[in-house]
Parts: sequence; C-alpha cells; structure tokens
Amino acid sequence: MRFHFALTLQALWTSVCQAAMQHYPAAWGHYDVCKSQIFSDEGLTWDYMACQPEAADMTQYLKVTLDPPNITCGDPPETYCALENPYMCNNECDATTEELAHPPELMFDIEGRNPTTFWQSTSWKKYPKALLVNITLSWNKTIELTDDIVLTFESGRPEQMVLEKSLDYGRTWQPYQFYATDCLDAFTMEPKTVQDLTQHTLLDIICTEDYSRGYVWKYDKTVRFEIKDRFALFAGPRLHNMASLYGQLDTTKNLRDFFTITDLRIRLLRPATGATMVDENNLSRYFYAISDIKVQGRCKCNLHANSCVYDKEKLSCECEHNTTGPDCGRCKKNYQGRAWSAGSYLPIPKGTANICIPNNIGPVKCNCNPFGSVSDRCNGTGFCICKEGTTGPKCQQCLPGYLWDDGCKSRVCDNELLRCQNGGVCVNNVRCSCPSDYSGLLCEKPRCESELGGCGGPNSGQAPLTPPSTPRLLLLLLLLGSALRRDASYWPAVL
Repeated sequence: MRFHFALTLQALWTSVCQAAMQHYPAAWGHYDVCKSQIFSDEGLTWDYMACQPEAADMTQYLKVTLDPPNITCGDPPETYCALENPYMCNNECDATTEELAHPPELMFDIEGRNPTTFWQSTSWKKYPKALLVNITLSWNKTIELTDDIVLTFESGRPEQMVLEKSLDYGRTWQPYQFYATDCLDAFTMEPKTVQDLTQHTLLDIICTEDYSRGYVWKYDKTVRFEIKDRFALFAGPRLHNMASLYGQLDTTKNLRDFFTITDLRIRLLRPATGATMVDENNLSRYFYAISDIKVQGRCKCNLHANSCVYDKEKLSCECEHNTTGPDCGRCKKNYQGRAWSAGSYLPIPKGTANICIPNNIGPVKCNCNPFGSVSDRCNGTGFCICKEGTTGPKCQQCLPGYLWDDGCKSRVCDNELLRCQNGGVCVNNVRCSCPSDYSGLLCEKPRCESELGGCGGPNSGQAPLTPPSTPRLLLLLLLLGSALRRDASYWPAVL
C-alpha cells in the first residue's frame, strides 16, 4: 500500500514538473518591465529590474549599400536566360521601367506578391573575371540578434559566399560563416554544420555546404545563419531552458558579442552555375537575385530600456534606470554616484537593474536586515552585504547549517543528528551544556585530557586505565573452564 502511494505521489510530482516545463518559455527571459511600484516600510517605492526591448524585424530600419555601386541590373537594359534552361531567355531588366526594374529595396519589401519582387545583379558578362558583389546592411545602432538570418535567392543559391559582421559601424569586419559547394576548394576549410558545434565550440567560424548545393529555382532557395540552433546549445532543442542561456550571456562577454552587430555584409563570390563548367557562350544565365532578407533582433540597450524608437532615420533606446546614450551606455548627469554598469540577467527571472545613483549620497539605502547584513545600505552593485551564514536579498535568511537568532548563528546541535555526547544538553541549537568531566563542541572530550598527566594522572579525577591483576585473571579463566566442561556433557545428547 505504501509503495503504491509513493508511486502515486511520484507520478503526481512528475506531472507537476512537466506542466511547469511546458510554461518555461513564458516564465523566463522576457525582461519587459524596467520598474514597478511596491509597498515597503518606507511607503510606495520603485522596484527596479533588468529590461530589454521586444524583438522585431530589423530590416525596416536599415540602410543598404552595394559595392560596386553599378552592380544592379537594368542600366543598360539586359535580357537574362534561365539557369536550368539556357534557351529560355525572356527575362528583362530595365532600370527605367518600374515593372522591369530590380532595385535593392526589393530585398526588403513585403513578400507574397505575384510575380515575386527581387533585386538582381548584372550578368557574368566579364567572365572569367569573378562576379563579386558586397551587400552591406547598416543600422547605425548596436543590434542583438534573436533569430536566424535568412536570405532567399531567386537565381539559384551562390556557389561561394561569406556572411560577415561588424561591431564598430563598418570600420572592421569579421566572418560569421562561409558557404560553398566545396569548402576545401573555396576556403581551405573542412565542411561542417551547426550540428557539429558544442557549447565549447559555439564561437567557431565554420564553412558549410548545406546551402550551396542545388540550383533549381523552385526549390532550395534559402541560405541561413542559424542563430536559434546556437541558442539551443544552452537552452535545449526547444529553447525551454532560457534561464541557462541568459545565465551564459550574462557571464560570458564573448558570447554576448557573438550575437551583437552594428552591420552585416553579404559577400557574393561566385553565382550558381548548375554545372562543373561555365557556359561561356551564354553568360546571361549567371547572376545573383535576392527576393528577401530576414534579420530578427532587438536594440541593444544594456538591459536598461524596454523600448527603442526610430526617429530621424536613427534607432535609439528609451533609457531607464537613470542611464542615457544610444545604448544606455552611461549614467545621466548628476547620477554618477557610482560607475555605470550594464544590467544583469541574474538572478533569474527579474535580473538586476544596476541603476545609476545620484551624486554624493553614498551607497543606496536598501533596508538591509540590521542583524544579517554589514550595513543597511547596498554595496556598489546594488546588493546588501551579508554576514557569514546569512543570505537573501535583504540578508534576512540563513544558509543551511545556520539558525536565525538576531542574525544567523552556526547550528551546533539539534538532539536528532547532531547530539550532545556524554550527557550533554543542547541549548537553543547553538551550544552543548557539558557535564563537569567533559568539554568540546559536542562534549566529546574528557576534560582530563587537557590536565597535567592526562587522564591517568593522580589529579585527573578518573581511575587509571590499568590491566586487571594476575589473581583476578586466573579466577576468571577457572570459571570459564568450568562452564565449558558443564556444557560439554550435553553435547552427545544434542548431536
């Protein structure tokens, strides 16, 4: 019966845990509120929390530039052939006619129109000189990526391509990922996929062949940079454990920087050819065409803002916590009582605001517990400084092994597991009251051990530990022998 009841309880607990796990994404990691009003001993006050803007389609805020500037088709007008059918040459590009023009803006318009709109490059008419195109997306603002970067091609996916990022507004660049039909031949790199990455190699730059093979227009159009698969290395396959991911982002600057950009650059190095040899007699088959680019992300506000505004063609955070700047990266004037610090995702789920405090007021009063904390004011990071054995936001709780008694005191005895020995009595769980002959934390030491001569000395108060005398030993042996002979007389009957 007890076993069945235990199984029932276990099943009930498992179902409760699973129900909690199903709501995990809703419970963790939104950080959408910067502050809220609460009642405290001092009345209505503000409770500050880490916060960040919602993720959005960031392509509506970017500026796009192409290099070379005249790489877009249509000037002069040109006729193109289909890659899979060199005899179907009825595609025109003419920059002077709206219906036939393919400007860069069409990479970011609303999809679903028929026919599909797309940007298109000039054809590979200067073959064998490489057809090189750089497409640069600039935000003039620091952006945190939250979803995969997805490029949709209308001309067959390029056979060689590099995706690059900048963290300093285009002054320097670093690769995000290499793409090729043959990574060894194109970039002297072993081909890999995002599934080959681990938590320890997440920041590695790889070359993948997954998005370069195949050239049929109707299929295999997209090229991805997998953000969510990288998130999943910490948050789990369905991103249920966002607490783990946010914890890593909070403590690992290189990881935060990996998902942070100010600019993206798409370097197109070789168009789709559909064959091992380029058809030099029909070079109008080879070009680049992109119908859509998706970049999901949010303004980086250092966890000091929950909204970002677009004004005068520029993004900026609406800063809270007495911070200012495009990224809330410094304290306001007269609020520099301590050094600026980014907000923290920890502790989950509300994080720590790390607000900027007014000048010349010293540490902020935080109502820290006077018995459990060193001071009633916060330290430089906004936390109470707890005494030994004490924990909690206000230093009002005890760590395991400690008991609250106007502060946390070490638990010495409890009359259950930590018993006082040799007749000692536990007093308020903090000390043993020992008999006169014993001492020590648990009354485990004979008091005579510390006296001159030890426990065998004449003044020890205890009898010396000496072996029994010889006559007593002989008497004991005789009695034992008599008992053995008496028992032996019964053995035959028993056997």
